This record gives sequence, C-alpha cells and structure tokens, in this order.
Amino acid sequence: MSDDQQAKGTYVEPGQEYTRDTNYIEDRITRDAVDGWPVEAGRYRLVAARACPWANRTVISRRLLGLEDVISLGLPGPTHDARSWTFDLDPDGRDPVLGIERLQEAFFARTPDYARGITVPAVVDVPSGKVVTNDFPQITLDFATEWREHHREGAPDLYPEHLRAEIDEVNAVVFRDVNNGVYRAGFAGSQKSYERAYDTLFARLDWLSERLEGQRFLVGDTITEADIRLFTTLARFDAVYHGHFKCNRSKLTEMPVLWAYARDLFQTPGFGDTIDFAQIKAHYYVVHSDINPTGIVPAGPDPSGWLTAHGREELGGRPFGDGTPPPPPRDGEQVPPLVA
Repeated sequence: MSDDQQAKGTYVEPGQEYTRDTNYIEDRITRDAVDGWPVEAGRYRLVAARACPWANRTVISRRLLGLEDVISLGLPGPTHDARSWTFDLDPDGRDPVLGIERLQEAFFARTPDYARGITVPAVVDVPSGKVVTNDFPQITLDFATEWREHHREGAPDLYPEHLRAEIDEVNAVVFRDVNNGVYRAGFAGSQKSYERAYDTLFARLDWLSERLEGQRFLVGDTITEADIRLFTTLARFDAVYHGHFKCNRSKLTEMPVLWAYARDLFQTPGFGDTIDFAQIKAHYYVVHSDINPTGIVPAGPDPSGWLTAHGREELGGRPFGDGTPPPPPRDGEQVPPLVA
C-alpha cells in the first residue's frame, strides 16, 4: 500500500474490488477508563475535516449532544498530501491547541512507526498529543452513551437502548451498501466490480426509499445514529458521488423520498450547519488524482435546493424526541450559509 493510499484509507489493485482499510486504533474513552482513557471534560480534541463523511458524523453528533464545551474541535483543510491531513486553515498552518502541522504527528506521538492510514475523525489526548482513537463508528456511539453526563440539557438520545438492535442492523447494511458502497463503485479496479457495487448501491437506495416513504426517520420516530450515518453520504451524493464516483443511475434530486428526507435533515439544526460543499468538492476532486488527474473542481451543482420545502412533517415524528434543537454553531465553527 502506497503512502498516498494510506493517507486516503483506501487500497485498490487494478482489476480488483475496492477494499477499505478498517484497521483502526480501537481504544475507547469511557466512564470506567477500561482502555486507560477516562471521560474528562476539556482533555480531548476531535480532529474532523469537514470534507470527510466519516468525520462529518462526529461533528453532527457533537453538535446535537452539546459537547462543544467538553470536546474541542480541530478542522484540517479539505485536501491532504501523501503524508496526512494538514491544518492549513489555521494561522501559520498549525492547530492552535495541539500545535501540530499534520495530523500524522499525533499518530506518531502514539506509535512512532505507525504504518496505517492517517485518517479523520481522530480523537487526540491534548496533554500527551497522542491519538486515542480513529475508530469512527465507535466514536459517535461513545459520544451518545459514555459522555451522557456532559450532554447539554435537552440533548436527544441518539442511540436509545430499546432501538439499538434495529439501529445496528440498519447501520450495517447502510455502511456496506451505501456509505462504503459509493467508494466501492468509485474506486473499483474492474468493470465487473464497479457494476456489482453500482447495482448493490442503487438496490439499497431503493430499499431505503421504500422504508422512508411512510416514516420520517430510519428507526423510530426521532433522529438517531442511523440518520446521521446515512445523511453524510446523501449530502455528498450529487456534488461528488454521482459524477466523480460514477454512481449515476439517478441523482439524489431524482429520488423523491430520499431527497425530501435529506432536505428534512439538512434543515434540522446540527445537520446542514455542518456541511461545507466547497470543501467537500475540493477534497474529492483534488485528492483523488487517480480518478480526476486534472484536479479540476466542478462549479456545480447549485446547492440552494437543499433549502426548499420538503413536506416530511406530514409523516409526524419528533426530530429531538423530548429534547430541543441545539443552539447555533459557535464562533469559528460556522460554515458558509446557503442562499435560497
């Protein structure tokens, strides 16, 4: 695996099917500190590039749960080189809390000869400068459960105990066929593997459309972890995956149920206010030079449609359950607003 592939967390052999590197640092931050990392306000920094769908999940969860005062946020720029994500959006190109230029430095502080992908999201222990974990599926589950005593008043229950089995089941097929399915199509090493991924992706999107036609959210009548995980892929679909990854049977805007569902979430505080379409497009079209060797970033599509009426309120449901929406994003964490 080349350094560039490690940085991307991808590996594609010509003629073969895309395989995601899922060998993450699996330490967890828990109340009982079973892995040596206790829940402690102010100790950890979440490094999460806005361009990345996996990182975007953690930013949404942090917003919805009100963990901004508890876990700080570092934002690398949308592009990276073969070595790692860089903090080129910050003054002097250094993260203001960690004092590093590259996320790679935090991985090397943990393991000097670290040889896996330098990926976001990553949670870094500020005192030691070491990465604690980059296990993105577990990070958000722990935000929802292990950090509960630090949740804001009115925070939603994103992983309710009585729905966990169903959420886990939905998440598993959505990850396999949709979240990772777009990558399996986009990075396919053969026509056959591409078409297999393409067919599986759109079969699952059709299944999701049928599921969501009569219910507002994926599991239960409130927003859960399942909605967050699907949303970050849908938000990137027309801007990136439809063209760049050749997932072009239909645009999201041509799938009425999913388009309305995605707009409903986008217009919910904590979702759309984490999305930066310019950074998303810059990342995929610049970093993936094997797919887009010119590095040209497309001017479209027009994102203003995300603000149009969706009509999903008619299905009922309570986005935040018995809770309340999060307050507006804090200074320094806003994204450029869309204009209808």
